[in-house]
Amino acid sequence: MPIRLEADPTFADRLRAADRTLYGMWSCGGSALAAEICAGSGLDIVLIDGEHSPVGLESILAQLQAVAAYPAVPLVRAPYGDPVVLKQLLDLGAQNVLVPMVDSVEQAEAMVRAVRYPPHGVRGVGSALARSSRWSRIPDYLARADALVSLTVQIETTQALAVADAIAAVDGVDALLVGPADLAASMGLLGQQNHPDVIAAVERVIEAGRAVGTPVGVNAFDPATADRYAAAGAAYVLVGSDVTLLARASEALADRFIGASPDAPAAASY
Repeated sequence: MPIRLEADPTFADRLRAADRTLYGMWSCGGSALAAEICAGSGLDIVLIDGEHSPVGLESILAQLQAVAAYPAVPLVRAPYGDPVVLKQLLDLGAQNVLVPMVDSVEQAEAMVRAVRYPPHGVRGVGSALARSSRWSRIPDYLARADALVSLTVQIETTQALAVADAIAAVDGVDALLVGPADLAASMGLLGQQNHPDVIAAVERVIEAGRAVGTPVGVNAFDPATADRYAAAGAAYVLVGSDVTLLARASEALADRFIGASPDAPAAASY
């Protein structure tokens, strides 16, 4: 007899059950080993990045398999909002997907359709061939699939900021993530994620999400800024990444044993 399995709780489930702000970090190096180390850290979320990282489907799959042994919930960022890419990510077992650069209600609605099977969406049906259903070992996967997937969309531009309340209210959008780096650039403040205007914009999105019951998260690698967003009501905060931790720690070693370089880059928040 084949083993019958049950799907893990989704990111949306974890957010609903949480009685505190959740904290996570990015896995950007493409290493399943590094992703596993991050997953065992005690943080709540490991966000596997497919947008700004040198990864493909096989690498994402390996990272998902590595993280699966740990309590941390994996979230996978697609490179862009394309139904084919999202279908592939879902089929390889990414229950929780993040779509960057969603600027309008229409885009958000299209992403909802992309992660749902007909008649409510356009996701291609291939679950019997895919890890998503554990090759049909999760009972009634097709009938339950919509509830076994969560969709998070990113607010990263002034265009998205202007309609953040409407995007947050889209049925099927489970959470928002604010990207302060791109938002700052869109506001004419490139590289100034901690500018007061950017922080105020992030807090407006947090409040917009809270008004309609949609959790909002944010990137904040600076601890003081992370604390501020948590106090403002952020449901989750991404507070670091594997590659930035390695970069800063290796620089600290060089500084300790060789001496600081006058050209050493300053630590920056993503």
